[in-house]
Amino acid sequence: MTDLLSMMARHGYALTFALLLAEAIGLPFPAAIALVAAGAASASHTLSGPAVLLTAMAALIVGDTAQFWLGRYTGWALLEFLCRLSMNPETCILRSAESFYKRGKVTLLIAKFIPGINTMAAPLAGSMKMRFGQFLRLDLAGSLLYAGTYLMVGYLSRDFLAATLKGFHAAGRAMEVVIIAALVVYAIYRIAQFCKYKKYRIMPRVQVQELAARIASEHSDRVQIVDVRSHGYYDMGAERIKGSIRIEPNNLEEEIKHLSKDKDIYLYCT
Repeated sequence: MTDLLSMMARHGYALTFALLLAEAIGLPFPAAIALVAAGAASASHTLSGPAVLLTAMAALIVGDTAQFWLGRYTGWALLEFLCRLSMNPETCILRSAESFYKRGKVTLLIAKFIPGINTMAAPLAGSMKMRFGQFLRLDLAGSLLYAGTYLMVGYLSRDFLAATLKGFHAAGRAMEVVIIAALVVYAIYRIAQFCKYKKYRIMPRVQVQELAARIASEHSDRVQIVDVRSHGYYDMGAERIKGSIRIEPNNLEEEIKHLSKDKDIYLYCT
């Protein structure tokens, strides 16, 4: 944090833009910490508050717009790539789509405060064919809320941050060892969780050819196909797989309990 504050004093606007743009395109950079540091710098008149706010919003909107259009033209490809970076890729897209379904377009206003959803919101909106003008208005408001909140936190807590940094300097080497140890433990935990989800899949995958052969076999009466496509891709007027039933993704956990225990259940989504 000390180094970040020093860098803010020298390269404030460029650093703010770079870090927030990096976060907006999905890279794991400390954008919130950068905004707090920029807010503290504006409190000491090192940076201009309005200028750093506009810089932060510009970076977020540029990154989100790029993600939106990539989501529009690549569909699930980009979403799948982003989800590979999460610990549980199997449920990443479903949870993000469910957030859009439950909260509607207001998700874009609060997405930047929610880990995981912050990276997925813009490309998901693009893949769901949201009108760009509507997306831009909501993203502008969301960027203002996000950047403004953390800048204000930094602005109001300048004295607290200064006192905290003095405490870190006083603790010296011992504090550095504790912080490094905590980061190592956290990294090991994340790697262990990632390996766990990679090793134990939530449910096995079935190839299309395998399912088609099962339907054509004499055991077709033991097959139950369930359509759980997310709302942005489900068209009530479109043709479904023959014999399949529709279950809303957010009701799956409850509805699946009522299906026949004598049938093999196959779920399909987009």
